[in-house]
Amino acid sequence: MKPRPPLPPGPYLVAGLARSGTAAALALRARGEEVMGVDSAEPEVGRLRDAGVEVHLHAPGSELVARARTLVKSPGVPSEAPVVAAARARGLAVLGELELAWRLIPNEFLAVTGTNGKTTTTELIGHVHRVAGLPVAVAGNVGTPLASLVDDVAPAATVVCEASSFQLEDSEYFAPEAAVLLNLAEDHLDRHGTFDAYVAAKLRAFAGQGNYDVAVAPCDLPVDDLGGCARRVCFGTGPEAELADRAGQLWWADDPLLRVDEIRLRGPHNRLNAMAAAAVTLARGIDPDAVREALRTFAGVPHRLEEVAERDGVLYVNDSKATNVNATLMALASFDRPIHLILGGRGKGGGYEALRDPVAARCAGVYLIGEAADAMATALEGAGPPVHRCGDLERAVGAARAAARPGDVVLLSPAAASYDQYRDFEARGDRFRALVREA
Repeated sequence: MKPRPPLPPGPYLVAGLARSGTAAALALRARGEEVMGVDSAEPEVGRLRDAGVEVHLHAPGSELVARARTLVKSPGVPSEAPVVAAARARGLAVLGELELAWRLIPNEFLAVTGTNGKTTTTELIGHVHRVAGLPVAVAGNVGTPLASLVDDVAPAATVVCEASSFQLEDSEYFAPEAAVLLNLAEDHLDRHGTFDAYVAAKLRAFAGQGNYDVAVAPCDLPVDDLGGCARRVCFGTGPEAELADRAGQLWWADDPLLRVDEIRLRGPHNRLNAMAAAAVTLARGIDPDAVREALRTFAGVPHRLEEVAERDGVLYVNDSKATNVNATLMALASFDRPIHLILGGRGKGGGYEALRDPVAARCAGVYLIGEAADAMATALEGAGPPVHRCGDLERAVGAARAAARPGDVVLLSPAAASYDQYRDFEARGDRFRALVREA
């Protein structure tokens, strides 16, 4: 196991008290540290108060900085937030939840990042370990905050963590034994400002890696140098691919792994996710038979092309996690049936013109919801299928249900964030699922 740098000294101020911030604050309190927590909203904080965390709600937090020596920043808190600016102005150490948890968990780490596919690939890698009979703990954006694993994971377990750009931008010494970059596309420009800054955050996953580590990425990734010193393993269709897709078969070096039609996950993008998972686990020495079986049996995760139900011959699919255009393009490419596409939510700083041709080719209708509806309608004007401004999910599902015919697909794949109408993408997907099942 790699040695970890010590934590900077307390008292600690945790900014943002959603899942990650709560887990970080509780981990620090369990070590006997003095911890303050601040949130500009009103999340549930009963566990924090019970643990002795001094909680401040509906507050910017700047006024608490003078009492702290280290700021722990939750992923959802931007670097421009007043509390972060105040902490840096006073010379406090600023630590992200990912970095904090990694320093407190001595296990081997396998990190998964990229624009799309992180959750699916993270869970698939966990599935590979379980099929192989190897201890594993899966965490990150997938519902289990990484900091919640502190003092709660078996020493021999590999920690497989989904690592977003929001988490990685605050990493300093983070050095996973293996790291995977799935893909890169325009996303989170409202947070990072530029695509280059977004890419730089992603590449923090590799910066601290050493010679005995593994770095996995697509062969055609438009990045010359991932950073760090790890062994680079690439996956793709070209001759340089160590995990290759050739003639309907996946190959590991010169050995066949399985036919691509044996992969249980739907869609060409999920084939790439499966290849990334296979590449990193095989490179780390996991038995090919276990990898093969895992790819055959992994059914996916909620809110990612989740087949909710079939009603009157119409398939209803929940892809609420598709919060950017590229993710929705992947979803559209996964079906060879007419699609009734539910789009919309809160925009993230990019455009929607890339949807025009795929929508024209694959969609029987488009149903718009949320704040981005006007921008999406403008981008899709004249593309071909009728575009309906529905406003909310209830009306969109009703309109799509009325228009769909046997053999069609009603697909929630919003290409936008959920925060204008829902707490998060899970809540949006849960509501879609409930509407479908109420019919």
